[in-house]
Amino acid sequence: MKKALMALLILITVQQARAQHAQTLFSNNGLHKTRIAAYGVPAAKFTSIDGKFGVLTGGYGGVLLNGKWMLGAGAYSLVNNIALPGVNANGTTDYLNLWYTGAVVEYIHNSDKLIHWTAGTLIGGGGVSRRDKHRFDDDGDHNSYNYDRSGLFVAEPFANLEINIIKNLRLDIGASYRLVKGTSTTAITDSKLSNPSVHVGLKAGIF
Repeated sequence: MKKALMALLILITVQQARAQHAQTLFSNNGLHKTRIAAYGVPAAKFTSIDGKFGVLTGGYGGVLLNGKWMLGAGAYSLVNNIALPGVNANGTTDYLNLWYTGAVVEYIHNSDKLIHWTAGTLIGGGGVSRRDKHRFDDDGDHNSYNYDRSGLFVAEPFANLEINIIKNLRLDIGASYRLVKGTSTTAITDSKLSNPSVHVGLKAGIF
């Protein structure tokens, strides 16, 4: 019995010694403590959709770990009018509706440098549809009818050149590629929606 208790005591002591040197993501030993911060990035994207100029607005943000890795989410939607081929049952032009959202991961390299780079990706989904009304009609009625909807998968890797303006504000200028799969809306194909973009954003937060 004494030998068993002695063996158990030795095992517990060894396990405690090993635990003191174990590296963990969230450590409380003060030596490798993870810094947790956060930021948000309102942004505008400029792209081509079916050969026409498109503007998407939105942004992303989340939790920043050790000033390097951000884990969060983002969302964007098309804000200008892109006419679709043909006419609808009323003999008028239809316009494109597009939005998407998803999880975002971003890596920031040498965050404290005046000029540095970041890279990341958005992976998620969204929707596309036809809209029977011009977004800026003169009659003031903006209750347009959306139909022929379909869901879609989106993967959008991106890279930025980032400039530290002040301590809590940064300017991002970059590019991305929007890969779209799954749309079935009439006259809208995956290839028409999948295109590169350039973007500009303001990153505000605690770094």
